[in-house]
Amino acid sequence: MGLNDSSPFRIGIDIGGTHISAAKVGTVDRRFLIQDLYQQEVDTGLNAESIISSWTQAISKVSEGRRDVQFGISMPGPFDYDHGVSRIQVQGKMKALYGLSVKDLLAEQLQVSTGQIKFINDAEAFLTGESLAGSGMGLDHLIGITLGTGLGSAIKVLDVTKDAKLWTAPFRNGIAEDYLGTRWFVNKAFAGYGVQIAGVKDLLDSSFDPGIAQHLFEEFGRTLGEFLIPYLVRLQIQKVILGGKISQSAPRFVPATLEYLREFGVQVPIEVSHLGENAALIGAISPFLNH
Repeated sequence: MGLNDSSPFRIGIDIGGTHISAAKVGTVDRRFLIQDLYQQEVDTGLNAESIISSWTQAISKVSEGRRDVQFGISMPGPFDYDHGVSRIQVQGKMKALYGLSVKDLLAEQLQVSTGQIKFINDAEAFLTGESLAGSGMGLDHLIGITLGTGLGSAIKVLDVTKDAKLWTAPFRNGIAEDYLGTRWFVNKAFAGYGVQIAGVKDLLDSSFDPGIAQHLFEEFGRTLGEFLIPYLVRLQIQKVILGGKISQSAPRFVPATLEYLREFGVQVPIEVSHLGENAALIGAISPFLNH
């Protein structure tokens, strides 16, 4: 799967609960190239018309009115990726789009055919991008984990990369996302130390107690190891690739994860994405690379 220098004009788009990023994605000498990146905050708590209008505005900044464009869109679930229909109902953000064909609405606003728009799960896009152009190049067995407000996950086995939906996996007294996201840090800081924080960023502030911060990061790291280990062993994973905002603090917690894995005789490298958001933009256009 790959592009060449005569590839069609493609735009990779990464849509989240509060933002949209779009860029031209092409290749030079078989290497992916990101150009004209445009990012915009979007209030997805508004009505459907407002959301689609904001997204169209951002995408149009990059497409510049051209019609001969393929639009690859990375989108969080639940979502019918084949038909472009939103299934997001309870998360609050994008709720107004539930049951609507986002593909049809965008095609109408961009004045292109629906065949020029393809969707991919956001975690799947992240790992696909890393596999094509980042830390996962040349490897057949990968896990991608995005750590932030929620827990995103994708697994690559040979030529197939899929959203793993591990956030709902039973874990300890709940599900994985209860223990591997911003909410865990907020709850643990208050329950364990009586400290109120808004997120991981607060732990890095110079005024925050470094001892408490380190305890929280180390516990989080070991929890991540406990969660990962069955998948690493069963799927013979060669590397774990981390993304998401919490991964920016990886030096504070990944050593504890690796130590936990070593205690069970598992040695799998864990690497933070070097591509950052570009991974999702590259992965977003991947549905067009098979055709």
